[in-house]
Order: sequence, then structure tokens, then C-alpha cells
Amino acid sequence: MLAFILRRLFQAVLVMLAVAFVAFSLFNYVGDPVNLMLGQDATPEQREELRRDLGLDQPTYVQFGRFIGNAVKGEFGLSLRQARPVSTLIKERLPATLELAFCAAALALLGGLLMGVYTALRRKGFLSQVLLTVSLIGVSLPTFLIGILLILVFAVTLQWLPSYSRGDVTQLGWWSTGFLTTGGLKALILPSITLSLGTMTLIMRLVRSEMLEVLRTDYIKFARARGLTNRAVHFGHALKNTLVPVITITGLQLGAIIAFAIVTETVFQWPGMGFLFIQSVQAADIPVMAAYLVMIALIFVTINLIVDLLYYLVDPRLRIERSTAGH
Repeated sequence: MLAFILRRLFQAVLVMLAVAFVAFSLFNYVGDPVNLMLGQDATPEQREELRRDLGLDQPTYVQFGRFIGNAVKGEFGLSLRQARPVSTLIKERLPATLELAFCAAALALLGGLLMGVYTALRRKGFLSQVLLTVSLIGVSLPTFLIGILLILVFAVTLQWLPSYSRGDVTQLGWWSTGFLTTGGLKALILPSITLSLGTMTLIMRLVRSEMLEVLRTDYIKFARARGLTNRAVHFGHALKNTLVPVITITGLQLGAIIAFAIVTETVFQWPGMGFLFIQSVQAADIPVMAAYLVMIALIFVTINLIVDLLYYLVDPRLRIERSTAGH
């Protein structure tokens, strides 16, 4: 087990180094930070002085080493657009993105599992056919269109929910949360549904197909022959054995929810990391872009590591194979 974890950690470090190099390359190949900070009217002396202050006159490997050291400490310099530390901007925007991602992930996972199990056990039922048809719509429609349609129906026509912003929030130290206010909870509903629909339908169809496959296996027939109840067969045996592929897709999709919240945050003007990234791209704010890229990579690597560990815990065959290989 320890060797397995160490191997995965080593792979994760290699991936993060590769992503860090890509993020570092933004500083060299996407615009000139000296021009962005001083403008076109600066003198050559001012440009040279700022270049020395930023360390841009040093060799590339020295700059990359300094970038890695600062990134480990969570420092990515100053935002070229707002002239504020990037770490401060991330700290302000991160709670909004994480709360939105948490609600969307919980909705996608719970709804996808329940609908997947139901459509597998009642595959010829009318409601199952309706859910499968709706899931095709959820997969086919782009996220921004789903968000606009929800705004049109529930915010403009019915006027039940707000169409933009985060609503009222409460400060708990540096963390801001909308879970403790009615306005904050209402503001979460539409963007959470928008962000979760694609993942929810994917999980539902995956659970359904895996469940149908498992229900046809011999050990399920043997469990029924032993006189076990349908509840025990369906949830104690069948559902448990569908979890390995579901964990894979779910883990990757949860990372994608955070990474690709950009579209949802833009549609709903949600003050999170995705909206900050869009503003940074428009202004060529390279430090913020680099910080976002490294942070999203860290989230994906962490989720993949957790998924690998869950594999090890859920599927006993992996433990047996590794034990046999060790001997």
C-alpha cells in the first residue's frame, strides 16, 4: 500500500512540474509583462530597471526555479490588471467557486446514482424512458444555453430566483459563504443545476449500463437462488460492483466541474475563479492565468490520487493482484 501511494505521488509531482513549465512559459510567450505594466511611453532605462526587478534578465532555468519556489508557497506575483497580489485575488474568489462546485457535484452524484439505479431496475417503465430522453437533452445542449434557458424561465418569466451574482454572503474569517443566507441559497440554485446537468446525465447512463451488466452475471443469479431479497441483491451486490468504473468517471467529472465552471460563472456573473480567469484572458493578465492553470492541475492530480486510492479500497481484486505480484 505504501509503495502504491509513493508511486502515485511521484507521478503526481511529475505532472505538476510539467504543468508548471507550461504556466511559466506563458510569461515568455504570451505578451511582454514589461510593456503591459509600463505602457508604450516608458523609456529604455525604465524598462531595463523593471526587467531587473522582475528577474527577467536572469537565465530561464533560474526564473523557472524561482517560479516553482513561489508556486509552492502560493505566490504568483502581482496581477497586471489590478496591481494586487494574485494570491489575494484567488483567496477572494476561491470560496465562490468551491461552493458552486460542491453543490453541483453533490447534485450530479446523488441525482445520477438514483436515476441510474432506477432506470436500470425499471428499464421498461414510462418514467425510465422519460429520464433517458431528458438525459440526451442534458448531454446535447451546451452549458451556456442551459443556463440562459433557466434564467429565462425561472428568473425572467417566473421571477422565482435571481439571474446573476452570488446574493448575500456571510464572512467567516477570510472565507465567504452563501449557505447561511436565504439570498445566497437562492442564488446557488440555477448555476448549480446548470453546472451539474452534464455530469449528472453522464453518471446516470454509466450507472445504468454497469448495473444492467452486473445484473446479468452468474453471482447475481446465485444470490437470488440463495433467497436474498431484491434490496440485498440490488444494493448489497449489484450496486457495489458497479462502483469501480463509476468512481473513475465521477472523479474526473468532479475535477471538470471546477475546471470548466468558467462558462457557468460567466453566464451567471458568478464572482468565482472561472469568471476571474475570463477577465484575465481578456486583459492578458498572465500571473492570474498561470495561477489558475496550476491550481486546476493540482485539483485534477489530487482527485486522481484519491480515485486511485478508492480503487484500492473498493475493488479487492487489485489488492490480491498486488499482493501476488509482490510475492
